[in-house]
Amino acid sequence: MNDAPEISVVIPVYNEEAILESSVVALHAALREHGWRFEIILAENGSKDRTVEIGDALHGRFPEVTLMRHPEPNYGGALRRGIGRARGRFVICEEIDLCDVDFHARALTLLRAGEADMVVGSKAMRGAHDTRPWRRRAATRVYNGMLRVTVGFRGTDTHGLKAFVRTTLVPVAQACVVEHDVFASELVVRAHRAGLRVVEVPVEVAEKRAPSIRLLRRVPKVLRHVARLMVAIHGGGRPEPAPPAEHLDDA
Repeated sequence: MNDAPEISVVIPVYNEEAILESSVVALHAALREHGWRFEIILAENGSKDRTVEIGDALHGRFPEVTLMRHPEPNYGGALRRGIGRARGRFVICEEIDLCDVDFHARALTLLRAGEADMVVGSKAMRGAHDTRPWRRRAATRVYNGMLRVTVGFRGTDTHGLKAFVRTTLVPVAQACVVEHDVFASELVVRAHRAGLRVVEVPVEVAEKRAPSIRLLRRVPKVLRHVARLMVAIHGGGRPEPAPPAEHLDDA
């Protein structure tokens, strides 16, 4: 009997003791309510609060929850390792302050029907509802505009919610060269450039807590990593993998 989950939800977590338990308990209940076979992978990375202790306790309560540890604060490194650990046919990259099961359902409908290889939850496209503070909304638009100019990104958003066919996107994740915040963007950019079917859907976003790392502190590192991504894409970095010959829609 195949006991592998259909869905792997990967959530990078860093210093999230304030909302980790309530968010995971609510997410677990919502996923169970849908009747899906799932696992939740908490990709902890360098927390200095009680995040690890709470994650271990959640694993003890719920067999579907796994705590995976990355040795340093590195969102992209943790997300990449979580994707590598995932066992599901479909992988959903979540944020602990979102846990948007409505996005999961919409994305899975597209993926199961074979209408997309990757579904991106966009905060910036028509129909999205982004109620975060104006600085964060502006940063999203500036950042995605920068990606359009530097690496030819064709969509409206890269960072945040995304879902994909695991076997199709794992080679793309392995080809990525940048970690930290820009890994999530590189994954989407390379999926576009590999000719995969990337579909955007609008999402609703509200800030449940202040970012764990202040926006202004992130800017210099993000700029360095975008520059590295531009070199990788245009200047001899690892090539984009070719799309697989067939998709596992009947797996």
